[in-house]
Amino acid sequence: MIRILESKDIGGLLARRGARLIEAEAVVRPILEAVRKRGDRALLEYARQFDGLERKSVRVPEAELRAARRKLAPGFCRAVETAAANIRAYARRQLPREWSREMQPGLRLGQIVRPLETVAAYIPSGRYPLFSTLMMTVIPAQVAGVPNICAASPQAVTEVLGTAALLGVRQVFQMGGAQAIAAFAFGTRTIPRADRIVGPGNIYVAAAKKLLAGEVGIDFIAGPTEILIIAAEGDPRRLAADLLAQAEHDVDASAILLTTSKRLAEAVAKEVDRQLALLPAPLVAAQSIARNSAVIRVPSLERAIEIANQFAPEHLSIPDDRLLAQVKHAGSVFVGPFSPEAAGDYASGPNHVLPTSGAARLRGGLAVTDYLKVISVQRLSAAALKRLAPAITTLARAEGLEAHARSVEVRCGD
Repeated sequence: MIRILESKDIGGLLARRGARLIEAEAVVRPILEAVRKRGDRALLEYARQFDGLERKSVRVPEAELRAARRKLAPGFCRAVETAAANIRAYARRQLPREWSREMQPGLRLGQIVRPLETVAAYIPSGRYPLFSTLMMTVIPAQVAGVPNICAASPQAVTEVLGTAALLGVRQVFQMGGAQAIAAFAFGTRTIPRADRIVGPGNIYVAAAKKLLAGEVGIDFIAGPTEILIIAAEGDPRRLAADLLAQAEHDVDASAILLTTSKRLAEAVAKEVDRQLALLPAPLVAAQSIARNSAVIRVPSLERAIEIANQFAPEHLSIPDDRLLAQVKHAGSVFVGPFSPEAAGDYASGPNHVLPTSGAARLRGGLAVTDYLKVISVQRLSAAALKRLAPAITTLARAEGLEAHARSVEVRCGD
């Protein structure tokens, strides 16, 4: 049964529980060190122990990728093509542009855009093999022009391998957990060293990414998934379905409805119970609903949006565009009754790899810009440098950097 609370009583519900990262870090540290020191030998040991690897290498042969592609149902392939087209189109719109402009006489400034050399996508394949995450992580890299795209997944799932083949990804590795993150961070004889690792994972993946951030670029450290829905009215069936769609991800998932209507709150609570009983595998969703989820009555929609901004949810659902201007912090926003979170998970186009645990206060979801470097370019004429010389040399000497000042003066004849 989902709880119905008043906004004054929500207490610690919106104060996320720690993701147990400290404990997980202690577990993964020796794994990271083993892969750093022993490379492929340690990686193979862990892959056989944790991932059930049977082949001699973690690299999935291209013939196996092609074989998986042939096993995919035509309808599945069409669905991938539809989703991929939308993800690709959205990523293209995110591309930063190169530019060059004379800002003052003799002072030309601009920027060039270059892709990262190597990126690695982590694709979970435990309870739910997330081939959709393969699309969300690989396609923006392709749009960015990354020449060396790798993917790792702990299980050799047909849909994951077949989707990789559909997308033209050739470097696929059967490995998971902290050992996969370590392999991409350090590189081995088999695994290319990555510039950035992207994609969600369990707490051990998150802990490994946290510990290795700086050794390798990461997207962000993800915690349990979450959705916050704001509604003054609406169809209880749809709202309950949206709550359960998030709750079924994980027992630590959070699904929250903020509403001004007592009648709607009660109707949604009843509908959650009804639909939960109809799910083929309700246990995970039931635990998430009982532990971390609630329907919360609020005095106004304005108060609801204040709570949403405090929470900074991964997914935020609002009834219409009127609240959009007030949204400050969210991973992705879903507007209106026909914009379920599942649309964003699969096929509408924006990325479903999103910040959780309040990280939406700092950034949005995975984007094509995560695979790019924007490099500044500047060209000064002799006259332009001479005009700037007094400011440059004054500031340099104020910082005690005499050689900086002289590097300008030697060009200006002083």
